[in-house]
Amino acid sequence: MKHIVAQLVADALAGLPELAEAAADLSVENTVERTRDPSHGDFATNIAMRLAKPVRKSPRDIATSIVTALADNADVDKVDIAGPGFINFHLSSSAFHAELEAILLQGEKYGRQAQKDRPKILLEFVSANPTGPLHVGHGRGASFGATVGNLLEAVGYPVHREYYVNDAGRQMDILGVSVWLRMLEKDGIAVGFPQGGYRGDYIRDIAATINTDGVTSVSAESVLSGLPADAPEGDKEAYIEALIGKARTLLGEAGFDHVRQQSLESIRDDIEDDLAEFGVTFDTWYSEQSLTKTNRIDDALEVLRKRGMLYEKDGATWFPATDLTISSTSLVLTIMVIWRVFARAWKRWATRAMTSRWSSCSS
Repeated sequence: MKHIVAQLVADALAGLPELAEAAADLSVENTVERTRDPSHGDFATNIAMRLAKPVRKSPRDIATSIVTALADNADVDKVDIAGPGFINFHLSSSAFHAELEAILLQGEKYGRQAQKDRPKILLEFVSANPTGPLHVGHGRGASFGATVGNLLEAVGYPVHREYYVNDAGRQMDILGVSVWLRMLEKDGIAVGFPQGGYRGDYIRDIAATINTDGVTSVSAESVLSGLPADAPEGDKEAYIEALIGKARTLLGEAGFDHVRQQSLESIRDDIEDDLAEFGVTFDTWYSEQSLTKTNRIDDALEVLRKRGMLYEKDGATWFPATDLTISSTSLVLTIMVIWRVFARAWKRWATRAMTSRWSSCSS
């Protein structure tokens, strides 16, 4: 119904050359809003106040000119001017009846706008770490993200929904060793479960389903020998790192990866099923491993270095944020953080986008 008022105002401005010229860069529809007080009508526009400065007239005089130029319309019962120059529109009953009829006729298509070719929108949401089940907070983010995607599609934008699977790095090693220890426990080998491990019952459930083909059998002595103390007597980080090292040594890198990947896939499948049960689906589940196991990260970093967008200082790799007007101070990134940030950028925009960003910010 807002478009009825916006069109009436736009038509009135078209018949007032001085105002039309001043309003050329304005979106008339963006000046029209629902009124907060029903006594002020159904919709109001502040366009007269927006035009006061460029045409050097009082807002009320401008509002009077616009109201005088308004065409008669059966959808509008009354128009009045309020305050410093608001133009209030009181819609007729027939306007509401027509809108109700449109809702009934169009059903779920009501309110949807024509499809646009661009901009294409990549919407990443949820992206919870695949180290355990989803919790209520993830569900809130999922419903919010899905709703944003639905709204963007309703107004015509092409939307691609992505779940970025954080399936690389230390957290996956901790998941793998947690499941491995529960597998050993099932086989009668008792190892003190690490304070820094994943301790939920779901770990035992996963351990019970692991395909052990290719997984080396180990003895209790080989696992326990040389382990440091866990917290609180010792250092929990050192303890879990020692266990990860044991898993890699005793199972071999391929054997440990076999356990780790099955654990990951089990949790990821559960996450996907849980989300689908309340209507949240994704076009892409993008694996971080697809970046770390290829040369894409190194390629991206090399592109940035060639363009002078990285430099080394104090044993760290720095990104000159101030040169790109991103923040008031230089942004410090360790090499691992750079991998995460720019690998994503590489995947989405590649060299052309990064070159364009550098050029536009440096000019």
